[in-house]
Amino acid sequence: MDEEIFTAARPQLLGVATRILGSAADAEEAVQEAWIRSAAAPADLERPTAWLTTVVSRICLDMLRARRDSAPIDAVEPVDPMPGPEAQTQLADAVGAALGAVLDSLGPAERVAFVLHDVFGVPFDDVAVILGKTPAATRQVAGRARRRVASPEPATGSRRADAVDAFLSASRDGDFSALVELLDPDAVFRTFTDDQPPALVHGGPAIAEAFMFRAKTALTATLDGKVGIAVPVPGARDGRLLLVMDVSFTPQGRICGVDATLRAAELAVVEVTTL
Repeated sequence: MDEEIFTAARPQLLGVATRILGSAADAEEAVQEAWIRSAAAPADLERPTAWLTTVVSRICLDMLRARRDSAPIDAVEPVDPMPGPEAQTQLADAVGAALGAVLDSLGPAERVAFVLHDVFGVPFDDVAVILGKTPAATRQVAGRARRRVASPEPATGSRRADAVDAFLSASRDGDFSALVELLDPDAVFRTFTDDQPPALVHGGPAIAEAFMFRAKTALTATLDGKVGIAVPVPGARDGRLLLVMDVSFTPQGRICGVDATLRAAELAVVEVTTL
């Protein structure tokens, strides 16, 4: 790619990267990596800036995923205003601050989808390509992020219920990427029955695979006062339960444990309220 084209696009690329990553230093690194990768750009690109934005966004997504298990960032670094209309600059700055405040509750895909679409106006079809999701799923991801940005300090129970809702939705849709993002990499899924030893599945990707296209009748619920999952007996109208799942979370709000029980004695005494 011609250096002049890259230089002209660089301010926008820095703006995108800084607001996604919350760090001017990390943004510089992402843009530099994009310049290296631009050597492989097709010679007949019709929209080189759009192509570079896609490359930078994917680099930022990888960087977010690489650091998502480290300590949360409390605030974004100040950034220089981007060239362009004053209103867009003010909105971008405000969103940058909001994202810093809720970083611990935004997954990498949520943050990328929200910044690209809501701040920079990238169409959902293009964002979907970056995230490897369908446009419809990308809209849902951005919507979840938008709600969290609008309410940056939701109650812990509400945030956990949102996480369980998102987990069940991704399970029904078979959205493997969304499931992995909601799960801690070292998450554990255990199943307890009356007549078998506990079954164990370890690791976010393995658990995500186990839940693909499942949870058809599962409901977000409180189990003895804690957010969890209830699965009623199919066709039953008397509230009988097939199983319940206790869900535990990391301090950052990711699911780190799911304990499913089909034990009759426990199902008979658990206090369940669906949300």
